[in-house]
Amino acid sequence: MAPRYADQTMGTLTEQGRAVIRGVMTPPARLLLRAKVSPDVVTVVGTIGASAVALWFLPRGMFWQATLLVGLFAFFDALDGTMARLSGRPSDWGAFLDSTLDRVTDAAVFVALALYYAQSEPEADVLMVGACGLALVGSFLVSYARARAEGLGLRADVGFGERTERLVILGVFALLAAWRPVFMDVGVWVLAAVAWVTVLQRMVVVRRQAAPRAT
Repeated sequence: MAPRYADQTMGTLTEQGRAVIRGVMTPPARLLLRAKVSPDVVTVVGTIGASAVALWFLPRGMFWQATLLVGLFAFFDALDGTMARLSGRPSDWGAFLDSTLDRVTDAAVFVALALYYAQSEPEADVLMVGACGLALVGSFLVSYARARAEGLGLRADVGFGERTERLVILGVFALLAAWRPVFMDVGVWVLAAVAWVTVLQRMVVVRRQAAPRAT
């Protein structure tokens, strides 16, 4: 498959996926707007719910319960954007709030996993606690690298490790961990690797764009 055709195919699949998501989100979004619920309220509720679920269930090794409930609250993450679009009042504040609170949820998930490993028997799994830290910092840098590049008038939207992809990876491994806990270990390392590879990809892309400016 030629690269150009592959890009077109992926773009088509992405648009199809977005269309499906819009179709699913539109009815509940309209219902909440009729009830005078603000998109910002949905954002805050989703963040509090997902963070609380992660901090309660993950340190106890209750992986499948955490996955299902965090996934439920992740629904709010897509719902608030649909509400803003339907209301015709999308705002910079709403986008900022959504992006900022996403980092809160990410932190809650990795802190909860670090707590799970910190209380492992017969002693704390220091290596896995460190892996959680690597995954957390990498996840933050993925978002920061893009935001910083855009602030400089550059683009850094490359890489597989966007937040949605990371959540899917975490969810798959967490469900597998309900069967064999070792899958959670593998999932954390995979997440850390995906995040840091994405950061490096974005650094390379920004370096290439910035180089002509320096000459």
